[in-house]
Amino acid sequence: MDVAATAPAGRQRVALVTDGGACVPDGPGLAVTPLHVLVGDRRGARSREITPGELVDIMRAGRERVSTSGVSPGELVAAYRDLASRTGCRSVVSAHLSGRVSGTVEAARQAAAVVADELDVRVLDSGTFGMALGWAVQDGAALAAGGGTVEEVLHLVGHRAASCRTWFYLDTLEHLRRGGRVGRAQAVVGSALAIKPLLTITDGEVAVAERVRTRSRALARLVDLGVAACDTIVERGGTARVAVHQLDAIAGADQVAADVSSRTGVVPTVVELDPGMGVHAGPGTLGLVVGEVGER
Repeated sequence: MDVAATAPAGRQRVALVTDGGACVPDGPGLAVTPLHVLVGDRRGARSREITPGELVDIMRAGRERVSTSGVSPGELVAAYRDLASRTGCRSVVSAHLSGRVSGTVEAARQAAAVVADELDVRVLDSGTFGMALGWAVQDGAALAAGGGTVEEVLHLVGHRAASCRTWFYLDTLEHLRRGGRVGRAQAVVGSALAIKPLLTITDGEVAVAERVRTRSRALARLVDLGVAACDTIVERGGTARVAVHQLDAIAGADQVAADVSSRTGVVPTVVELDPGMGVHAGPGTLGLVVGEVGER
């Protein structure tokens, strides 16, 4: 059956909401609610009002405390109603960064209850963040635009997010520790000066993937892990896609992207970390996300 043919004329049945943890912009049928960056005693109304460059300058200067807060239920209620007004949708898939690193998904559940008489809001804890979530919601928005049902969109977004592999290199774990986002990486905090851990996401938490001794070896292993993940996708007949995240590390990101491309033929997209994520990662962060194009 052609699902696009089932959508009412002039109305999109399903729209999506996510947060700044997805590191993607708003799009047709997709609203991105920004995470909040708090600098000293001032609260930026939206994290996007602080550019990544400004965030790096503040963090490197070290004179003001920087932290974050999640999206509020009220902001999400407003996002749901605005989407309904603009798209005519009556269902919303609200997919957010892992509930183990942010309270935003719980805020979404509260917001969904507020609008329950107006909209069918399905809240999804993606268990991840970065482009693993970004690709998922973008693909979900494309399916929704084509007439996909809320169940189909919810399934696709959840599957896309869960099937991606993500690794991060951080110059220091101190920012994660201060923000309470260390998760399963807690075991290496005490020896962080002696190692350069590669981090991953396990069960929605930050965990250690590997321990290496130098930045150069860490980045080499980041490339090796990404290439192996791409090879696995190709071996089963799929097409891989790759994103390289960076914060104040554009030269390193370009090199990682070039190395992955030369070994796999896949041209990665370089994506700057959203400031709301960058607060906990810190300057010098590099990340690699590998997913599959078109698989359901």
